[in-house]
Amino acid sequence: MLDKCKASADAAGVSATLVHVEDKRPAEAILELSRAQGRDLIVMASHGRRRLGRLLLGSQTAEVLSYTEIPVLVVR
Repeated sequence: MLDKCKASADAAGVSATLVHVEDKRPAEAILELSRAQGRDLIVMASHGRRRLGRLLLGSQTAEVLSYTEIPVLVVR
């Protein structure tokens, strides 16, 4: 899956570094890695779920937004 993401980035002319973090929830890994690497922006996708759907399913994007001091760009 990561190879497909890298190929898409390359095709779009975007420099991308792939990182796979095991044994952590996605939001936790994103927050830790962005802090450790001194990133100044986090870009995340959102399915656009609202209210009850977000509460029931949880949202990694919402969690990152809640706990980061780094700006987050949310893309649908």
